[in-house]
Amino acid sequence: MSKISWHQVLALALAAFFVVGSLSNIFAPGSIYEEYLRWGYPHWFHFVTGSLELTTAVLLARARTRLWGTALGCAVMLAALATVTLHGEYWHGVPPLIVATLLLVVGWIAWRSGPQPDMTVATGG
Repeated sequence: MSKISWHQVLALALAAFFVVGSLSNIFAPGSIYEEYLRWGYPHWFHFVTGSLELTTAVLLARARTRLWGTALGCAVMLAALATVTLHGEYWHGVPPLIVATLLLVVGWIAWRSGPQPDMTVATGG
C-alpha cells in the first residue's frame, strides 16, 4: 500500500473542487447564469469558465501536469476575485482567494519537486 502525502491529498481535493465548480458552471442553474449576466459577461461565458475549471481539475490530478494546473487554476480564481471585487461583492472574494492560496502551495511544492515520473504501467510490446 502506498503512502499518499498531504500535498497529493491537497492537490486532489483542489481537483475535486474544480470538478464541482466546472459542473455547476457548465450546467449553470438560473442563479449562476443570472450572476454572469449581471456581471456583464456574455450569455455563453459560463461554458468558458466551466471548461477552464474542468481543464484545471484534469491538470491538477496528475503530478506531471500539476504545475500547469495550479497556474490555470490561479488565473481562474484571480479572474473570479477581480469580477466580484469590481462589482463590490467583497465577501464573495474570500473563497477564490483561499483557493488561489492553496493552489500556490501546491504549485510551489510541484515546482520544488521537479519533473515527476509517469506512473502509468508499461504493457510491453
